[in-house]
Amino acid sequence: MAIVAFGSKSSREAPVAAAVPANVVTVAQALERDLHGRLQFLGQFSPVDQVELRAQVGGILTYIGFKDGDIVRKGALLFTIDPTPYRIKFDESTAQVATARARLELAKTELARAQTLQKTDAGTLENVEQRFAEQRSAEAALDEAEARFRDAKFDLDRTQVYAPFSGRMGTHLISVGNLVSGNRGGGGSTTPLATIVSIDPIYLNFDMSEGDYLNFQRDRSSKKSVLGNRVDIALSDEDQFVRKGTLNFLDNSLNRASGTIHARATVPNPDSFLTPGEFGRVRVNLQSSHRALLVPDAAVSVDQTDRVVLVAGEDGVLKEKKVQTGGLRYGLRVIYSGLAPSDRVVIGGPPVTPGTKVSTKIGTILAGSDEGSN
Repeated sequence: MAIVAFGSKSSREAPVAAAVPANVVTVAQALERDLHGRLQFLGQFSPVDQVELRAQVGGILTYIGFKDGDIVRKGALLFTIDPTPYRIKFDESTAQVATARARLELAKTELARAQTLQKTDAGTLENVEQRFAEQRSAEAALDEAEARFRDAKFDLDRTQVYAPFSGRMGTHLISVGNLVSGNRGGGGSTTPLATIVSIDPIYLNFDMSEGDYLNFQRDRSSKKSVLGNRVDIALSDEDQFVRKGTLNFLDNSLNRASGTIHARATVPNPDSFLTPGEFGRVRVNLQSSHRALLVPDAAVSVDQTDRVVLVAGEDGVLKEKKVQTGGLRYGLRVIYSGLAPSDRVVIGGPPVTPGTKVSTKIGTILAGSDEGSN
């Protein structure tokens, strides 16, 4: 007997698909701050004083009193040129001065005797006049001898070359034993010995564009402040503007070719760390201030040539807003326009795109130090 089995409808229902949870992003309102304006430039350090040392007298170089790169003090002996021929000339001139003085004393004595004899009718007027002329000749001879003495002393003194100021020496350009050519007036015939540059303080030179210069001038005139303002400085490998200087010079005209004006700051360098030729960023702080919004730099993205941020609407849908940005202040990106203070800016969460519906949680934007790189 065949048994036929008939299938029956299952009482189990198909499972309902679980709802996909919405993305959860962190949102916060931008910080509002009154920001003082800043201008930033790239500058290069240079010494306040720089001298190429050259000989003023000729002779054999007998001594070098420094090692290449040494820091020397003002008045330190750097070079000695063989003084022997100049000492001989100096001694000769000293003897000539002594001889001229003795002759002058004799001429004065003989003039006094002639004048006495004339008063007693034992002498003549002609003899007095002759003795007076001899005295005048002796005085002239003494003047000439003293001039020769000063000339010889000048040359003898120049056989030793001293540091004109405290600074760092370069490499010596001539070695002991070489013949040095000298010239009192300098010029190409003299032998260069070395260079010395001052190191404390040091200059930081930079150029302002015409637009930045006008901004700077209007700010200063509106506040009636004088030139001599503090500037902040960072080296190429530094993130913080921890070095300070004083803006103390603006050129008297704009360069017509480049459209810039030269400016200069004086920077203390007590540890001699800053070196002429190095580059550094200089930040000029303006007195004027403006209201701006600040958001994390990661909240700003680039859409072709535009800067945009994502904001969450009341319905949880993300919208894109084009913004005009500035530099970093307090560790945050400055937003000049395009964003409202009430906008809820996306500052964290998974990657999302405009039009996405999300869940939000409230976060906080924290401001850091205002000594950042911009």
